[in-house]
Amino acid sequence: MATTYEAIATVTVGSGGASSIDFTSIPSTYTDLCLLVSIRDNNTAGGNFQGSAMEINSDSANQPDIYIYGDGSSAGSGTNTGQWSWMNTGSSTALVFSSVQLYFPNYTSSNYKSISIDGVTEQNGTSAIASLKAKIWQNTAAITSISIKSYSGSSVIVQYSTATLYGIKNS
Repeated sequence: MATTYEAIATVTVGSGGASSIDFTSIPSTYTDLCLLVSIRDNNTAGGNFQGSAMEINSDSANQPDIYIYGDGSSAGSGTNTGQWSWMNTGSSTALVFSSVQLYFPNYTSSNYKSISIDGVTEQNGTSAIASLKAKIWQNTAAITSISIKSYSGSSVIVQYSTATLYGIKNS
């Protein structure tokens, strides 16, 4: 990575899993943020790609998005108002994790915050989905915390899921 990327924090989920991956007290000393995630949950009810929820400053609302995706045999697009499918689940091939990059430009500005999401979920077999999303957090506050959760409230993010938050300096 470029020298302008500085790791702020890394979270690796331990034995027994976790209800969320949280980054709190994010410093305002950077221009942008980049969150790299390797993740999976234990939900078996929702199929292979149940979804994820993101809270910014404890707010999971006000996050509409537009997306495109492809799975090797078809493609699609649409809009969404909150949750987004990019987390491999308990129905996915064992030990296969989703890979996602979330980019938050101008995260301290007094404008609404745009977020770009580039993710892939796969089964190490016949099923895989790649997606691009443009999301907006409709709030003018600076981003000071980010939390990633399973869409299903009863599920947990499994052991070895990892997320690293980078600060990016415009220099």
